Amino acid sequence: MNGIRLTAFIWLVLIAFALPAYADISPNPATKHTIQENARWLKILPFADEQDFKDAAKGFIAPLPNNGIIKDAKGNTVWDMQAFQFILKQKKAPNTVNPSLWRQMQLVMQGGLFKVCDRIYQIRNADLSNMTVIEGDTGIIVIDPLISAETAKAALALYFEHRPEKPIKAVLYSHSHVDHFGGVRGIIDEKDVRDGKIKIIAPEGFTEAAVSENVYAGNAMSRRATYMYGNLLPPSPEGQVGAGLGTTTSTGTVTLILPTDLITKTGQKMTIDGLDFEFLLAPGSEAPAEMHWYIPQLKAVSAAENCTHTLHNTYTLRGAKIRDPLAWSKYLNETIEMWGKDAEVLYAMHHWPVWGNEAVIKDLKMARDGYRFINDQTLRLANMGYTPDQIAEQVHFPEALQQHWAMRGYYGTVYHNVKATYVFYLGWFDGNPSNLHVLPPVEAAKRYVKYMGGAEEILTKARKAYENGEYRWVAEVCNHIVFSDPSNKDARKLVADALEQLGYQSESGPWRNFYLTGAQELRNGIEKLPAPQTASPDFLLAMKTTMLLDYLAIRINPERSAGKDMKINLALTDTSEQYVLDLHNSTLSHYKGADKDAVVTVNMTRDVLNRIFLRQTTVPEAIKEGEIALDGDPQKLKDLIAMMDTFPFWFNIVTPNAPLPKQ
Repeated sequence: MNGIRLTAFIWLVLIAFALPAYADISPNPATKHTIQENARWLKILPFADEQDFKDAAKGFIAPLPNNGIIKDAKGNTVWDMQAFQFILKQKKAPNTVNPSLWRQMQLVMQGGLFKVCDRIYQIRNADLSNMTVIEGDTGIIVIDPLISAETAKAALALYFEHRPEKPIKAVLYSHSHVDHFGGVRGIIDEKDVRDGKIKIIAPEGFTEAAVSENVYAGNAMSRRATYMYGNLLPPSPEGQVGAGLGTTTSTGTVTLILPTDLITKTGQKMTIDGLDFEFLLAPGSEAPAEMHWYIPQLKAVSAAENCTHTLHNTYTLRGAKIRDPLAWSKYLNETIEMWGKDAEVLYAMHHWPVWGNEAVIKDLKMARDGYRFINDQTLRLANMGYTPDQIAEQVHFPEALQQHWAMRGYYGTVYHNVKATYVFYLGWFDGNPSNLHVLPPVEAAKRYVKYMGGAEEILTKARKAYENGEYRWVAEVCNHIVFSDPSNKDARKLVADALEQLGYQSESGPWRNFYLTGAQELRNGIEKLPAPQTASPDFLLAMKTTMLLDYLAIRINPERSAGKDMKINLALTDTSEQYVLDLHNSTLSHYKGADKDAVVTVNMTRDVLNRIFLRQTTVPEAIKEGEIALDGDPQKLKDLIAMMDTFPFWFNIVTPNAPLPKQ
């Protein structure tokens, strides 16, 4: 089972490469067209409105310790805001950064300990997300303990430096993404949870969502996320400036302690250390399991990650199941109906709060209207016969939403959210039969290049288009040359140059990172760093055995398994689980029980199975050590393992992968 990847459970931890490494690149300056395009933003957006800067600084108590550098027990840096200090050194955006994104990242960089209101504090920019501390009557309640144990520990230590050191009475997970629970073991001991001293409260469906959202496509998601979060890019005005939602992601120890208390319905109330919480479930919004809440004594409302200071993703570019913008909008409307009359502060799991009932309602309504607009306008135009590409070019927010900073596309964009909404309702096919069975990229590219007169003819025309600032077209047309002949250095260079200018112009942090990382890999190739190892015992223990067996089935190679039918019994001796693995028609199904016709029975503990998945041992090693006992033909187990693919992490994205053998 060598090579099994449970990258899965976590969509962000994939960034935990051993250490960030940056290719030796020489980026181009911004062209005159990029400078003109970026200057245009200064005229169309309300840069004179600096309320966000006042709000981001409000309640400031202390900066992050050690100049924003956090290290693990071995002295390795897991969080480094020193590398991003260049963002704060000049108010005016450099020519290579969209001024709207530059403004956003200057706000995001306002880190440290802040007082939100009486009894609510936040530690910001100690990781991608915020950690919130609420002071109860006898202790504290911690909300969303970041990605890594190290950053969470440092954040809590900063809080305790300036506030009374009281015991943690409860931890709340607002939703099922790793940047909102991964650091939990940095602030609490699981024994205190088992002993009932600390509650862990989460929305219904949290555990399944936390460990399963990305399991089956985890390798592909993780590779694509190396583009999305820009961790292969050097922090600089020509490289990584942030992700819009936050600066970047920490690279420490990711953990999980399972919830003790679930919120199962909207309107559910719970008193936690003297404070009354009222909850609203928001499944299928920004996360599969998410919740909002209100504390009436403090007149404080949180919509978790459903209302922050950016338009969010209804589809994330790393790849994931598409989210429902209509449901998202309705949850925000329900939040207004339930608590809007009295709320005086709105705080989120990213960015900074807003204060005053008018501002709270405005932000909630703008977000509500934005996601509803994306949903409704996509469907309006789809019902008029327009295709996803056409709709995405036509849908633009109305003026009020365009001018509302908190709905600008720093993380999600209207363009890619609209395309996602089309697929959410209608799937990938646009209805045009010419697009029903198109040629694969390499084969199509070779024909395009031939039809257009060959690579040199295309490059001659594309260079003129580049000089005219037609970067989208240059990238599109020259991509055909790259896919028809990846060794064509001139084509690779021109596509890279075009992508680079598109990155400089992007308001979205992830778009910028995708463009610039693509440019870097076209110029320098893929630098194969140590691949992310995001599996951890915490997550494996939370996963059902059936999920692990489903993952094995995904790895079955149809050529190597063709015509090979067999049944294998799996008996987990410590959990008394028994499964039959049934290989038939190159598919590996499983069901509970044992089959008398099985060719071999594999006896092991679930702990050994976990260690195999963690790559702490292998099947042959476990057999040799007596940790696996076989009853039957041992060769059959070896045969099954030989049928499984190992997924390469550093697969090509901006150049073609090697073709698979024809079936």
